[in-house]
Amino acid sequence: MARKEKSSLLLNSEELSVFCDQIALMLESGMTLKDGVDMLAEDEEQQAARVRPYALMRETVEETGSLYIAMKERESEWPHYMIEMVGIGEETGRLEDIMRSLSSYYTREGRIRDAAASAVTYPLVLGVMMVVIIAVLLWRVMPVFRRVLGSLGVDPNGASMRLMNVGAIAGWIVLGIIVVMLIAVVTVVVLMRTGKRDQVMAFLRKILPPVAKVSGKLSASRIAGMLGMMLSGGFPIESALEMSANALEDKESISRVQAIRQRMDHGDSFADAVSSSKLFSDFYNRILKIGAASGHEPQVMTRIAEVYEEQVEDDLSRLISLIEPVLVALLSIVIGAILLSMMLPMAGVMSSL
Repeated sequence: MARKEKSSLLLNSEELSVFCDQIALMLESGMTLKDGVDMLAEDEEQQAARVRPYALMRETVEETGSLYIAMKERESEWPHYMIEMVGIGEETGRLEDIMRSLSSYYTREGRIRDAAASAVTYPLVLGVMMVVIIAVLLWRVMPVFRRVLGSLGVDPNGASMRLMNVGAIAGWIVLGIIVVMLIAVVTVVVLMRTGKRDQVMAFLRKILPPVAKVSGKLSASRIAGMLGMMLSGGFPIESALEMSANALEDKESISRVQAIRQRMDHGDSFADAVSSSKLFSDFYNRILKIGAASGHEPQVMTRIAEVYEEQVEDDLSRLISLIEPVLVALLSIVIGAILLSMMLPMAGVMSSL
């Protein structure tokens, strides 16, 4: 059965991290889930919190004693991955460990989302500025120069006017290109929030190599982090892979996990199956093999997840640092060309007086 599209998550990544940490701290202190949620819900009411996750689930937790059921009843407001991991934690009796791991996971997700948002927001803002500046020059400033040149007796069909017309045409072409690009970026951002997300990401990976590179590292980070969390919790590798495939949401990550499972079904070891799937680079595949031989697979997987997360943030930062000078240079060239097309005829007329 197809999963429901998450239309309105209750909490953002940072708030989800705090939520998970609160549940873990409550369980660590020895409180029952029912008493802890009830106490936290009362605290929310006193603070008049904007979002009240505990109040919304208190009744169900009191009736069933299950956080998983309470979240499942409102699954459109919670991440699918989080719901499934909470269910695993309750089934295995390791809910406290799972919630602590989820807290770290959503802290990482929040940092990556912030970096991705910055990579999109800055070009959008600068693009809008370019559109406004170029439009004002073409629509308001250039007609004034035409009238001034006409009042000075410049031939409308002369070289001066032709130069200005060429500048105007070039300006309008650049303006149209920028507008189309802005519309495309906004469309992609909107589609990423709908059921078309996987198709959009697949298309972007095909036409934009930097997106494919970052997407691959992000997928590797998520899978490594999830497997590291499950292996450290005592799950067998086969069960960890099966539960990971059920908990993940993006098709790229799911297909990678399924590829690992298929290789293991054919008799490959976990390390060899991961290496065959091309999930990690050769360097990390060798480290994983050493970790598997020494019985440190959970620690190695967790560390690989952290390294890939750092690389994703670095790649996004480099992308932003590359986009900024390119857009500024483009803006300077276009505006300079338009101004020159207006000022050179004016300078020629003035020099002839």
